[in-house]
Amino acid sequence: MLDKTDRLAVGATLVETVMGAIVARIDSRTLTPGAKLPSIRALAASMDVSKSTVVEAYDRLIAAGTIVSRRGSGFFVAGTTRPLSLAAIGPQLDRAVDPLWLTRQSLQAGPTVLKPGSGWLPSSLMPDAAVQKALRQMAREHASARVHYDTPLGFAPLRQQLAWRLGERGVTAGADQIMLTDSASHALDLLCRFLVEPGDTVLVDDPCYFNYHALLRAHRLRVVGVPFTRDGPDVEAFGRALLEHKPRFYLTNSGLHNPTGASLSPATAHRVLKLAEHHGTIVIEDDIFADFEEEPSPRLAGFDGLDRVIQVGSFSKTMSAAIRCGYIAVRSDWLEPLVDLKLAMTLGNGHLAAVLMHRLLTDGTYHRHMDGLRAKLAAAMGETLRRVRALGLTPFIEPKAGVFLWASLPNGLNAADIARYALARDVIFAPGDVFSVSDASRSYLRFNVANCAHPRIFEVLDEAMRQQ
Repeated sequence: MLDKTDRLAVGATLVETVMGAIVARIDSRTLTPGAKLPSIRALAASMDVSKSTVVEAYDRLIAAGTIVSRRGSGFFVAGTTRPLSLAAIGPQLDRAVDPLWLTRQSLQAGPTVLKPGSGWLPSSLMPDAAVQKALRQMAREHASARVHYDTPLGFAPLRQQLAWRLGERGVTAGADQIMLTDSASHALDLLCRFLVEPGDTVLVDDPCYFNYHALLRAHRLRVVGVPFTRDGPDVEAFGRALLEHKPRFYLTNSGLHNPTGASLSPATAHRVLKLAEHHGTIVIEDDIFADFEEEPSPRLAGFDGLDRVIQVGSFSKTMSAAIRCGYIAVRSDWLEPLVDLKLAMTLGNGHLAAVLMHRLLTDGTYHRHMDGLRAKLAAAMGETLRRVRALGLTPFIEPKAGVFLWASLPNGLNAADIARYALARDVIFAPGDVFSVSDASRSYLRFNVANCAHPRIFEVLDEAMRQQ
C-alpha cells in the first residue's frame, strides 16, 4: 500500500509526490501491468493528501499513458512491464552516497582521484609480471584453452586444487562438489535463481557488502538485516529474524567480514548453524577474503560439512579483477540442477581464466604473491589505524588481516555528509549508509587500507569533519 512515507526529493509538489510514488512502484515492479491502484479516497487517506491532489495525479498519469481508468472499476497500471530499475527498488539516496554510482565512479575515476572507499587492491599490489609470464606460456601451448568452451562443472584440475585448498580451511569438499563460475557475484546470482522466487525474504548482516543489496533487489527479494557484532551476527537477533521472517537463506562473510573486518567466533558459528537447522534456513557463505588470513578463522561450511551451507569464492580480490574465476561448493544433490542453470545462462564459465588461475596456483606464483601481500597489508592496516585514531575516529575492531577498516566518526557526524564533501575534492569515501539496511551505520566509514597511503585523504577527511 502506498502511504505518506512514499516521498520524493525536497521541493516536489504534493501532486508530483503522489505521481512519483506510483511510478517508483511500477519501475520496481511492485506494481505490474494490470494491477489495480487504490481508490482516490483510499490513496488520499494513506498518503495524507487531499482527494483533489490524487485526482490531478491520476489525470496526469493517465495522460502520460502510465495508468488507465476503467469506468466502474477504478484505476489500473497500463502498458507492458517496464525495465527493472534498481534505483527505484532501493532507498532513495543522492548520487554522492548511492552505492552503485560510487562503484561506477571508482571504476571510471582518473589517476588523480583517490579511492580510500574502493573495494579492490591497487594495481601496484597485483602480480602483473607473473600473470604476463603465464599468459605467454599459455599462448605457446595447445589452443583448446583459448578457443573451446569449458566442461559443465569447469576445468577439473582447478576444481581439484580448490578442493585441496578448502580442506586446508577445514571445509571438506570433493572436486565433484565444486562448480566453477566467472566470479563470486556470478555464483551468488546463480544461487539466487536456484533458491528463491521474487518476494521471498532473505537475511543479510547489518552492515554488509553493499552490492549484496543491489543483487538481491535485482531478484526482487525482501532483504532483512541482522546486526553484526565483533564475533559475527547478533545471535539473539538472528533467531528472532528466523522466527519472524522465515527467510529462504542467510548471506554472510564468515572470515574478514566486509565491511567490518571481523571474523566469526566458534561459539557464534555453532549457534548460527543450530538456529538455521531448526528453522530450515540455508546459509550462503561468501569466502572471497579467505586468503588474506594467515591462520583461517572458523568457517560455517567447515562446521556444517556443506549440508545446509553453500560456500562461494573467487580470486578477484587477491589475484586480479580481470581474471574472472570463482566457484560454488555445494552438496552433491544440488550440483546437477545448478550446472543446468549455469549452462542455460552462459554455456559455462571462462575456460581461459580457469586454466590461467590453475597455473598461477600450482607454479608457486599465488603462494609467493599472498605471502608478500599479507605483509604489505598488515603494515598498511597499522598505518591507517594510526591515522584514523589521530583524527578522533574509533575503529569497530582492529582487524587481524585483510583490507578493510570500519571506523565511526566522532560526535555522531554523518558519514554521508563527509562523503559528499570529499567527493567534490576528488576523494571517494564509502559511507556507512550504503552498507546498511537500517540507520545504524550512518556515522561509519569503510577504509580500504591498501588505498590509504596518500596524505591528502586524511587532510580532506579532517577538513570535512571540521566543516560539519
